[in-house]
Amino acid sequence: MSLALSMDFQYTTSIEKAWSALTDSGKLAKWITENDFKPVVGHRFQFRHQASEYWDGIVDGEVLIVEAPNRLSYSWATGNEKHTVTWTLQDLGDGKVNLHLDQTGFSNPQGLEGARYGWGNWFGGFEKVLEQ
Repeated sequence: MSLALSMDFQYTTSIEKAWSALTDSGKLAKWITENDFKPVVGHRFQFRHQASEYWDGIVDGEVLIVEAPNRLSYSWATGNEKHTVTWTLQDLGDGKVNLHLDQTGFSNPQGLEGARYGWGNWFGGFEKVLEQ
């Protein structure tokens, strides 16, 4: 069984700023973690989180889709889990942007809820990056 996470966030910003916050390695480091991300299809990268006794802190990824400034997708693999993360940006007009997240491939409800919690926390940092 594969479970999926779907979340929407609205921001007062330009679609270009939101796209940059999703694709610029330096900005990703400010709201997710250190990384070597590049928005190039086929690029393999890592998100490097603080390790713990339960996890080495490494998320391996590969860029799958880059359709600037509207769609970005990459694999997200850690331990025995391999997910696909897809971001869709939509300009709503009047300086507002909708950011839609789909993350698929969860094997259990605990992982799904952990991801929902994690993304919810990270989006406070995302909003701060947009303000810079």
